[in-house]
Order: sequence, then structure tokens, then C-alpha cells
Amino acid sequence: MTRRLYIPQDTTARAVGADRLARAWEKERGVEIVRTSSRGAFYLEPLVETDGPQGRIGWPNVTAQGLPKILRGEGGTPISDIPFLAKQTRAIFANAGVTRPLSLEDYKTHGGFAGLEAALRLAPEKIVEELSISKLRGRGGAAFPVGRKWQTALETHADQKYVVANADEGDAGTYCDRMVMEGEPFRLIEGMLIAAYAIGATKGYIYCRYEYPAAAAMLEAAIGILTAAGYMGPKAAVPFDVEVFVGAGSYVCGEETALLQSLEGKRGMVQPKPPYPAVSGLYGKPTLVSNVLTFATVPAILARGAAWHASLGTEHSKGTIALQIGGRVKQPGLAEVPFGLSLEEAIEQFGGGMATGARFKAVQVGGPLGSLFTKAGLKTRICYDEFARAGAILGHGGIVVFDQETDMLALARHFMAFTADESCGACTPCRVGSVRAREVLDGFVQGRGRPGDLDLLADLGETMKQTSLCALGQRAPYPVLTAIEHFRKEFR
Repeated sequence: MTRRLYIPQDTTARAVGADRLARAWEKERGVEIVRTSSRGAFYLEPLVETDGPQGRIGWPNVTAQGLPKILRGEGGTPISDIPFLAKQTRAIFANAGVTRPLSLEDYKTHGGFAGLEAALRLAPEKIVEELSISKLRGRGGAAFPVGRKWQTALETHADQKYVVANADEGDAGTYCDRMVMEGEPFRLIEGMLIAAYAIGATKGYIYCRYEYPAAAAMLEAAIGILTAAGYMGPKAAVPFDVEVFVGAGSYVCGEETALLQSLEGKRGMVQPKPPYPAVSGLYGKPTLVSNVLTFATVPAILARGAAWHASLGTEHSKGTIALQIGGRVKQPGLAEVPFGLSLEEAIEQFGGGMATGARFKAVQVGGPLGSLFTKAGLKTRICYDEFARAGAILGHGGIVVFDQETDMLALARHFMAFTADESCGACTPCRVGSVRAREVLDGFVQGRGRPGDLDLLADLGETMKQTSLCALGQRAPYPVLTAIEHFRKEFR
């Protein structure tokens, strides 16, 4: 099988950076780099395995002329006639599949840079005020109020400030950041430009997941196009430059302080807070770190107004959330909807219900650190406050559905083993606790479970929750503890 990465042949792209990434992947992973001959080609196909055109998996490498009319924005079937899309409230993904990702003309035609233009008419303090009024919260999992974070970075004086996009998307079943980076990279960069203007930063980085070579190459190309067009660089309206940094594949680098350590060329290890990155981050300078979806939301807020964003969702969870529904459902996929939908509604309306022959057993939300919900929890609304009351997290919006065939003991052991492997080692509760919990679960799997081991796991989990340095250790016990709570017979 031949593994290929398709890159458009475009002289306006940042050829040096794209070629460097391509050579690295050719050398390290044995990937064949293919330059598309047509300048009209715009999709970067992710790593695929193929014996020929019929065996491709993923985005088709086609020219704009070869797309169906609906994807070219030339009519065809109206979106309102596509049930899966008609039920959504698309803001971030409104142009997904409609515009050509590397067409600056397409992006501007569909509202691109309206947010930046609106921002440039405001003082930095007013931009921060707009975000506070919008009640936007970080979409990366911590859900910290964005306006408060930007305010801190703005008020901290320094000779250098940074803006960093966290694109280290690592939760199981999540891919919305990738969709932004590969489908509409200009939107992410526009959000970073607005942030740079608001806090006074001149340098930015996009920390891209190692497993996303296509997204990294697409971003390199988009940066080159915007620089050539005068949107970026020292003489631009916002004198700001961005680099793409490809991480080494560590899950813990999704935590902002570990990410910044990695950016500095160090081992990605969580650092105690305070100081927070907005005060002392990259190289000790004020650094605004947010995930891709957060930055991608900012342009729409500035263009359409804070009141528009605040009108969507629930009292404490405003705006839309990108739900990535997978597992044993009929129709896996991504749906952008306002906060407030119940888990049951999400699975039925956008997942199409359970797959043929499958019976619902549990659903996990929030990736490998997320809690398990049984049928009794399906009425829980998808919003930060209700999830917090349920002892759960929304994380990055990944929803994975399990059926009656799922071995919950094996699942719990799998997630604890993942945590043990991915712990940065900075604190003892996580470094040692995850290994000890995995060993206890190994005993169950191998038929060596002892009376009292479940109580031992509960005590160990509580210690990790209360004393670990970051969310990786604090949340690691939740899949295990909720599995024991709901499926205790399988452990016995």
C-alpha cells in the first residue's frame, strides 16, 4: 500500500515551510509527497492508504471545477433541503464545503475579514468588552471566559506578547479543529489577527498536532497567501506574523503550560499556575493561548455583534458547540448547534439513533477524561453547568456511543492505561496513581480481582482528583469511577 500526502502546487504558498514539512514526513514516515499539477486543486488529502484512485480514503483531491454545485456555492440542492444541515445553527462551519479553503476571494465573498475590519474600528479595550458581553467561553475544554483572559493579556505590559492557537486536538472522536484548519484556515488566522490587535502581540504560533500533516501544510499555504496579500507582516494593518509548529504527539501538550514548554523546545510538562500564561507564558512573556475553535468564533462575534452570540445557547453556555458524534450510531458526523440540546436529542437528531442491531449501553463525552452516561443520564443538557452538576466535562465536544457489546471493564482499563502512558510525570498523584490504577484494573481483566479493590480504586481516584497538578490527572479517574458506578456487576 502506498501512503501519500497531496499538496497543491501553488507559488503563492509558503513553499519553504511546506517543503520542509513534506521532507520530514517523507523521511520519518515513508510518505510519498505528491504535488498536484492543477493550480485549481485546493484540498490537501490527509494521510491515506491507497492502491489507486478507487482506494482513497478522506478528502478527494479535485479541482474546484470538479466539485458538485452545492460545494461551489452555485446552487444545486439548497442546504435547507438537507435535513442534517437544516437542523443545525452553523456559524463557525457555515462555509464548510461551500468555499475553496485556499481561495482568498471565496473567503472574502462569504464574509471573511468582516470581523477584522470591525475590530480595527474599535479600541482594543472595546474588543475585549465585546467578547465579555458575548459571554464566549473557551472551547478547548476548560471553558474559561475568553473576555477575562484577553483582559489580563491586554493589561499586562511587556515588550513582547504572543498569541498561540492550540491545535493539539487529541480527544477520542474529535476532529472539529481539523475541519477548521483544512476547510477554512483563513478563519482561524483572522481570529488570531483580532487577538493580536486586541492585546498588542506581534508574533503568533499555531501548535498543530503531529498526526495532522495535511492541516499543517494547509496552514502554511494560507499564511503565505495572506502575507502576500498584505494581511500579515510588519507593514500590515496588524503587524503580526504566524508560524506553524508541529508537536511531537504528546496528549498532555493540549494543556496550555505543557504546550508552551514544548514550543520553547523543552519536554512538554505541566507547570504550576499562577503565573498564568496571559501574564507570563512563552519565554516568560504575556501569551494568549486558546484553541482553534475559540479563535474561529471570534470573527463572527465581531462581525455580527456580541448580542447575537449571547442570544444563542443557555444562561451560562452561550453560542454554539461543535458536536462530533461517533461510535455505534447510524450517522457519525459533526453538527454545530446552540448549547442546550440534550444528549438524547443529539444522538437521535444528528447521530440518526443507534446503529442497526445495536442497543444503547452508555455514552462518553469529553474524550479519555470524560464521564460515562447511562440511559438515565441522556436527558442531561449539553451545557457547562449541567455537565458540571453531573460531575462531567464537555471537553472538546466529542460524543462516543457504546452498545451492548462493549466490555466496560476493558474500556475503563483502556482509558487508565492511556492516562498512564500520557502522564507528563510532573506530579506524583498522576504519574504514580495512574500506573497503580492500571495495575489494579489489570488484575480484574486477568481474573485476579480481590475484595476491596473497587474501594481501593475509589480512594485512589479521589486522591488523583484532589491533588493532581492538571486536568489530565484530575479527570483520569472519571471514566473508571463512572464505569464502576454504572456497571459494577461487570467488575465483580
